[in-house]
Amino acid sequence: MIKISPSILSADFANLGQEARDMDAAGVEMLHIDVMDGHFVPNISYGAPVYKMIRKDFSRIFDVHLMISEPLKYVEDFANAGADMITFHVECDSDIQATIDKIKACGKQVGLVLKPKTPASALKPYLDQLDMVLVMTVEPGFGGQSFMYDMMPKVKEIREMITATGKDIDLEVDGGVNAETAKICVENGANVLVAGSYLFKQKGKYAEAVATLR
Repeated sequence: MIKISPSILSADFANLGQEARDMDAAGVEMLHIDVMDGHFVPNISYGAPVYKMIRKDFSRIFDVHLMISEPLKYVEDFANAGADMITFHVECDSDIQATIDKIKACGKQVGLVLKPKTPASALKPYLDQLDMVLVMTVEPGFGGQSFMYDMMPKVKEIREMITATGKDIDLEVDGGVNAETAKICVENGANVLVAGSYLFKQKGKYAEAVATLR
């Protein structure tokens, strides 16, 4: 099953609640929430208090992507704000195993994220503990970037690694996903598609845009 996770980084920030409700009505499985700290990545986006306010506006999974240097310090904040899935970067400064353990202790699903230059092998010590792997198909930190086609061999490799575990682990891609690139991602093993600009630019036609991605 292909799951769609619209990135609210591309939504109308003045109307986030309505945007969340509209995507809920469009039948997406997740809402992708990019948290940036201005240190791990150059930009600052929003924190737990912002997405806590729209928790009531979306009935499905809050897919929270932490682009922050020290996720371990903030796991409880994000969990308490309504995250269902918390993904954090293998390149962060926090202890990876301790962060995984903390997320699980909070009763949340856990994922690891890889930047474009990070090899798939970085996942090996942790893969069987994960609910999702996220492969960045752009450099993290900015919306609206062009899709990096050269990430597809890594996506395929990770799908093979997941299959070898025998576990049901989602494989998500984020960055430059549209109707054309979505097909390529799925062909290489991804089953969760994060789309920001492509979806949120189609105001009033979210359901049709989601259907096109599927």
